[in-house]
Amino acid sequence: MHVAAPPAASERTGALREIKVLDLSRFIAGPLCAQYLADMGAEVIKVERPGGEDARGFEPRIRGESLYVMHYNRNKLGVTLDTRHPAALELLQGLVARADVLVENYRPGTLASMGLSPEVLHELNPDLVVTSLSGFGQTGPLAQRSLFDAIAQAMSGLMARTGDVDAPPTLAGAFIADYLTGIHGALGTVTALLARSKGAGGQLVDVASLDSLFATLGMAPSAFLELGLEPQRTGARDAISGPANAFPTADGWIYMHAGTDPLFRRLAAAMGRPELTEGAWRDVAGRMADVEQVEAEVGLWLRGMTTDEASTVLDRAGIPFGPVHSVADVVEHEQIAARSMMVPTPHTSAGTVRLPGLPIKLSGTPGSIRHGAPDVGEHNDYVYGELLGLDTARIAELRATGAI
Repeated sequence: MHVAAPPAASERTGALREIKVLDLSRFIAGPLCAQYLADMGAEVIKVERPGGEDARGFEPRIRGESLYVMHYNRNKLGVTLDTRHPAALELLQGLVARADVLVENYRPGTLASMGLSPEVLHELNPDLVVTSLSGFGQTGPLAQRSLFDAIAQAMSGLMARTGDVDAPPTLAGAFIADYLTGIHGALGTVTALLARSKGAGGQLVDVASLDSLFATLGMAPSAFLELGLEPQRTGARDAISGPANAFPTADGWIYMHAGTDPLFRRLAAAMGRPELTEGAWRDVAGRMADVEQVEAEVGLWLRGMTTDEASTVLDRAGIPFGPVHSVADVVEHEQIAARSMMVPTPHTSAGTVRLPGLPIKLSGTPGSIRHGAPDVGEHNDYVYGELLGLDTARIAELRATGAI
């Protein structure tokens, strides 16, 4: 039987175009990891249960389709498979045998319970890279516990450092744990593929959400263990140097960083207050010892200007700054447009949808957004027929019995 490949298959021109990925993940971290590989040209087959994964029901929707699913599954082929069905293992094993990478974010041990233990995976495909993303990793006393992004923020130490000084611990305004886990997963996968190309064979890439966020704490863990320094919440203020904070203007907010000594001298000159660089405020240590008063002086100056006026003055003085944008502001910003960070993307059912673009720009082998997330089971006939070699009758039987 011959089933034509989806048109987009011939358009994969990125650096990973020879790589085949089996994506068994759901929600954000795993799908995002696999999506990055797809953006760079890999052929990614997304496996969902018949009827679609839970995320298909998430709001908001664009012409009936979940925007959540669109954001983490573009450039993928979509198939359905009931992994509890007696016929599922044969299909899974066939997909594993032809894959370079398997991405999953089940609890540790779930793959083995599905008949895909490490030993079976190695027997099927000794060169397979298995990228396992989980809350706590594949080892440790909490490995079997489930974890969501907010819990990772709480347990990693990040939430305790986020928010105003006297306010409760605060969530970040994005799914930072899921995104970092997906990014680390993609980095680990590419590194394992590079090692494989040098003869290392397949291996496990083990990435945990808790680890990913803990790694963002910078110096704080070492500063506490070695010096007994417990970091405190500082709101939007930089904890190391100043003045560096979000300041109100006459019509909005602007974030300005003049924390180094040369930058503070530039700021004082721009303010017409060169005397501020004399005495205790001449260096970082002196300014941080009196940072609230330093920022009060800067804040009084900035409140006398609009955000645009302050931007002009700070830019002319060579001081790093940025207006505090809303989403409505940033999606229309000229820099975002110049970097192609919002891309009209064709979707089978929803039509053209504008989605965030690729943050990694490669000069020689650039990635691309070729098509949107697949509909539920959109590529069953192609994957099971063309790639696994099942005939039409067998595919119809699998569909009739609920296996796919």
